[in-house]
Amino acid sequence: MELKLKRTTKTDNSTIGELYINGVYECFILEDKDRGLTSKMNLFEINQKKIFGKTAIPSGRYEIAITFSNRFKTYLPLLMSVTGYEGVRIHSGNKAEDTEGCLLPGSVKGIDRVFESKVAFNSLFKKLKAVEKKEKIFITIE
Repeated sequence: MELKLKRTTKTDNSTIGELYINGVYECFILEDKDRGLTSKMNLFEINQKKIFGKTAIPSGRYEIAITFSNRFKTYLPLLMSVTGYEGVRIHSGNKAEDTEGCLLPGSVKGIDRVFESKVAFNSLFKKLKAVEKKEKIFITIE
């Protein structure tokens, strides 16, 4: 399964993009501020620009695994091997303060916010769970 996140709206506080699954629009995604990080940068370069808890993950392609989150006490999608970041998950939330690099789905977007996050997350998670045992899941962030 291929997910694509197109970052479309960037402010001083957050980034909102559109998430597609195999080319079909799924929902909005709220992230921290995009500071121009890419997966081609090394850890030193990323750490020069990254502000902890206030920086979107580097653009690039990542595998997604569904694993147990000790923090949230449930199974959630985890982006694998994100340089300079640990525990990057997809989970519900509404504003940039709800994420530390994680991706927050929403059905409706506002300024620096998404709404109906639980609805959007549940729909997305159901689709990811349906294929996780049969095929790999990847997300490309651009």
